[in-house]
Amino acid sequence: MNLDEERQSIRQELESMRENGARRQELSLHACKRLFFDLGIRPSMAAVRDLTQTGSASDIPKDIDTFWERIRSASRVRVGAGIIPKALEDRAGELLGALFEEAIVHARSAFDSEREEVQSQITAAERDTREADIRRQASEEAIRRSDARADAAWERVRALEAELATANTHGTVHQDSLQSSVRRLDAENEALRKRLEAEQSTNAGLRDRIDALHVELRQSTEHYAQQIKDAVAEAERRVKPMLVELDSLRSMAATYQSGVRDASRKEFEFIQQIAAAKARGDRLDSQLREQSDELDALTKEIAVLRTQQDVDPAVASLLCTLANSGRLSSDEMATIGTVADGHVGLPLRCPKCEEGEPELSEVDHRYELQCPECEHSSGPGHSRLEAVSRFLALKPVTSTA
Repeated sequence: MNLDEERQSIRQELESMRENGARRQELSLHACKRLFFDLGIRPSMAAVRDLTQTGSASDIPKDIDTFWERIRSASRVRVGAGIIPKALEDRAGELLGALFEEAIVHARSAFDSEREEVQSQITAAERDTREADIRRQASEEAIRRSDARADAAWERVRALEAELATANTHGTVHQDSLQSSVRRLDAENEALRKRLEAEQSTNAGLRDRIDALHVELRQSTEHYAQQIKDAVAEAERRVKPMLVELDSLRSMAATYQSGVRDASRKEFEFIQQIAAAKARGDRLDSQLREQSDELDALTKEIAVLRTQQDVDPAVASLLCTLANSGRLSSDEMATIGTVADGHVGLPLRCPKCEEGEPELSEVDHRYELQCPECEHSSGPGHSRLEAVSRFLALKPVTSTA
């Protein structure tokens, strides 16, 4: 029996004891005995609990201690006579108990080693058995394959025998057909020989005809070659003047192209000259306009100077002040005339709207100062001084010539 079977038998014994009314301690002690003496296993709480399925974590150790106490009690040597002292007797019992335990340990180790050896032998035997089974299966498979090959070979032999018989039959038939074919081929060979002789005679006639054609072809070739040579000479005679004319045309074309290039170059130079002349004309035109503006300015300055050269600036300033203050009458204005106009300055803003810039106009030697914004006007006057004084006085007066 293996270890599992032993454990199962111990469980059955414990179950029967439990049914007979055994207590927990008795079950635990019985389990310890079986484990220690029968299985060689040191009793532990887990092993005892696994077998008895009863007891707590504090009760089972107590039962195990009781088991060991009984073992020690049974191991002590009790001597009836009082020759050995009590202490020596107890010590001897303990030594015997220790010796027994050591013997059990040694027996267990020997048992384990023997069990391992037996287990290894069993493993080797099982391995050999498996290998033998594998070899047996391989042998059986090889035998089956050999039988199959033998059956196939016998089938092949029978098929070949049948084919051989068929081939023999066919060989006889083929022999007959071969003889008839030989006879037919002999007849055809004789016919072909006669036909070959006829063809050879025909080829001889054709060969003679080919020789005659070769001679005729040679003559025709020489004749055509002479004609081609004459035609080439005639063509060269006709082409030479054309080539000369072509050379002259090429020279004329080269001359024309050079002339065209010269004309293009001259045209480009002429265009450049025109552009330069135009730029120069533009510069002269701008200079002329600038000089014209300068001449106009100088002319105006000359006119102003001519008007101012006969009047003292102080007198002219006095007259302007009197006119602006309204202390000169119309007759006095007419008497003064345009003598002081060169010293009269135009107002920058209109005194009425204070936004427009007054504009002075002269029509038929009559001066008028007018605002383009509010259309305030001085009216026509005999001089600029009169027009300015009227414009500033906001009193337009119409005077007759």
